[in-house]
Amino acid sequence: MVAVAIYSADPAFRLRLEQLLRAELGYTVASVTNDPAAVSRLIEQRRVDTVVAHVPSRELLTEWRNRHPATTFVLYAGATVILPPWAESAEIATAIDVARRGLALLPRHVLERLLDASSPTSEESRRNDGASRVSLTPREHEVLAAMADGASNKVIARRLGISLYTAKFHVAAILAKLGADSRTEAVARAAHLGLVML
Repeated sequence: MVAVAIYSADPAFRLRLEQLLRAELGYTVASVTNDPAAVSRLIEQRRVDTVVAHVPSRELLTEWRNRHPATTFVLYAGATVILPPWAESAEIATAIDVARRGLALLPRHVLERLLDASSPTSEESRRNDGASRVSLTPREHEVLAAMADGASNKVIARRLGISLYTAKFHVAAILAKLGADSRTEAVARAAHLGLVML
């Protein structure tokens, strides 16, 4: 069962989203609030595992993600999932499911802006050049492949027969080498460079 907290400064938005999540999707909505501290308390009390937030500040999002790395954040206008304000219930349900699986979801127009429209030849050349500048160890390649599968640090450690501390160390090293701020960004950059297949 998905337990959700809704965060927004817009009362009308909060009401609409609560109705969609409760009535149409059958989710448990533990809280509807405009108080960031209340959201953190609910997470710490393990009353919610997913936060659907409407335009949180970058600072607030960073704080939430640092303090609650195991929590799923579905955002209107940022993070692993980006939804337009007019998203329907089916789109919201898909977004929550995608985010809970550790994947990223972007509207087509945002994705098209992020992708370069260059020719396949120049794209391949750029990938090869970028990949040659990112030097990963064989173990880091194994960890990166596991990250691309959506594996958590614990799963990576178990899969590769290493300690949790070592798994975290390799993940941090991969993020640093790829210049990424998150696992999702690291996997996306690695895929763009041809270091991993999605």
